[in-house]
Amino acid sequence: MKLAETAIAGLFVVESPAHADARGAFRRTWCADSFAQAGLAFRPVQASLSTNTARHTLRGLHWQADPHGEAKLVRCVAGAVWDVAVDLRAGSATRGKWQAVTLSAEAGNAFFLPRGMAHGFLSLTEGAVVEYLIDTPFVPAAARGARWNDPALGIDWPALPAVISDRDRDWPDAPLG
Repeated sequence: MKLAETAIAGLFVVESPAHADARGAFRRTWCADSFAQAGLAFRPVQASLSTNTARHTLRGLHWQADPHGEAKLVRCVAGAVWDVAVDLRAGSATRGKWQAVTLSAEAGNAFFLPRGMAHGFLSLTEGAVVEYLIDTPFVPAAARGARWNDPALGIDWPALPAVISDRDRDWPDAPLG
């Protein structure tokens, strides 16, 4: 397992090569030692799956407000998604900046988001399934969101959403002020 930090401090792309033979393949999806070697004390307490029937389903941008902020490891286990993280951390040199990566079941890659990041994705295939490992339990009262097309963020989505919830469509702009 290899963790490569992005231009946003604390945000990593995680590569996990598959070991294949005649039976199929085996891939490590989580390793505490690999994360510790990268300086990350990430300990998941919750796992969730997001199923997305249609291509170009948009989910996000979401996070949990402090003191319930969450770090998460996001992986596409079926199909492919274009995954986005936005730095909302107060005092961060990259506050308001975003980073995206294509996650796919075929590549087996993942995105690690530290606390203070908004997260969203656009499915690139029908039947995309996204798995989350999260270090904090979900607290509905702490759930927050920002508009996916907030002009202040300038996210260059690869397509317009074909499916989006009313809640995700109606979030306010990101709290950058």
